[in-house]
Amino acid sequence: MGSPLQTKRRRKPRVIPGFGLTLGYSLAYLSILVLLPLATLFWQSSKLGWSQFWFVISDPEVVSAMKLSFTASFVAALVNVVFGLLVAWVLARYKFPGKRFLDGIVDLPFALPTSVAGIALAAVYGANGFLGGWLEAHGIKVVYTAVGVTLALVFIGLPFVVRTVQPVMEELEQETEEAAASLGAGRWQTFYRVILPTIAPALLTGFALAFARGVGEYGSVVFISGNLPMKTEIAPVAIMSKLEQFNNPGATAIALVMLTFSFGLLITVHFLQWWSGKRVRQLRSTP
Repeated sequence: MGSPLQTKRRRKPRVIPGFGLTLGYSLAYLSILVLLPLATLFWQSSKLGWSQFWFVISDPEVVSAMKLSFTASFVAALVNVVFGLLVAWVLARYKFPGKRFLDGIVDLPFALPTSVAGIALAAVYGANGFLGGWLEAHGIKVVYTAVGVTLALVFIGLPFVVRTVQPVMEELEQETEEAAASLGAGRWQTFYRVILPTIAPALLTGFALAFARGVGEYGSVVFISGNLPMKTEIAPVAIMSKLEQFNNPGATAIALVMLTFSFGLLITVHFLQWWSGKRVRQLRSTP
């Protein structure tokens, strides 16, 4: 064995700098792009004082806008969890003509400008649209309703679930499912006890990403919602309204409430991911 000095000399130089330098750059990068803007929200909101801050966020129009944003985002994320799982399952497990095309279509909401998505949805689901006219004839109105807001958020959130679940589905060994079937497990038992625990962390991640994108979505929603106060106005529109009135503290107060709720939900999702991952490891270690 050589001396510690010789061992140190024989080490190959690393392409990426050491821990201290990379950590410093990472913290500086996150501070400038994330922590500093978020801290500015607190600083701007503090100019209002507690009574004025409460007056802004408790305004019925603001409460209605935030309620619609969070509710529609939550419902859309749940819908995307179900259908995103189905799409990811088909793309990961089956081979069929046009699979590459379908796989590329999933990413379309990523590349498509949100305003274009909003106009397209309004054209299809409007009163004169291909589907909108038929739905309204059956008593279902989409455009200028909360249904339209949720539909837009489903459209822009689907890729987040598919792209987080699909790699996990592709790496999932089918021998495990075959073993469960050989032991007498039915299809639903195999899915619930074997597949779902493995993909649960990815599903939660996709849900969190879709929800976070929906809460902050603006472009695709404004064209299909109509921005009717107390009905279809979303929180980002309420913030824009405050900014147009040069009421920056009021806008940051609404943004701060949205940030707090979103941060709390993300912490909950991360806890559920940790718990789910721990459960999967326990199941795998059980003989």
